[in-house]
Amino acid sequence: MSLKAQKRMAAEILKCGENRVYFDPYLIDEIQLAITREDVRSLIKEGIIRKKYKKGISKYRKNLHHQKKKKGRARGLGKRKGTKYARNPKKKAWMKRIRPQRRELKKLRDRKLITAAIYRKLYKNAKGGMFNSVTQMNRYIREKELLRRGR
Repeated sequence: MSLKAQKRMAAEILKCGENRVYFDPYLIDEIQLAITREDVRSLIKEGIIRKKYKKGISKYRKNLHHQKKKKGRARGLGKRKGTKYARNPKKKAWMKRIRPQRRELKKLRDRKLITAAIYRKLYKNAKGGMFNSVTQMNRYIREKELLRRGR
């Protein structure tokens, strides 16, 4: 005898597809006797009819690959799609350099460690690309003795 009707009813009750309905293979005769929804509900309560788990997609391989990338693997020429500056645009690199420099200059000016005139001059130098980093800019300020005395 076919269990199509029972499977359909169970799927509706369990709110899933028919493929996810699991019948206990040892109690098939009991399932065959269930002809009403109430019978099917009682079998679900007893655990004879169950809902199978949804199949998920494992992230295991993705996580492994991510760990390797963190170590620096899998980043060679064969893995690169964009050009050098598509992957790391010049503008972004510039922003990453100039913003900390400008912050540092403002900090020095607000603490009155440099005068407004020197701040302006250094700001223009930074804008012109004279310094590659905050450290280099601070080294330049020390070498040229641009910091105020007595502070």
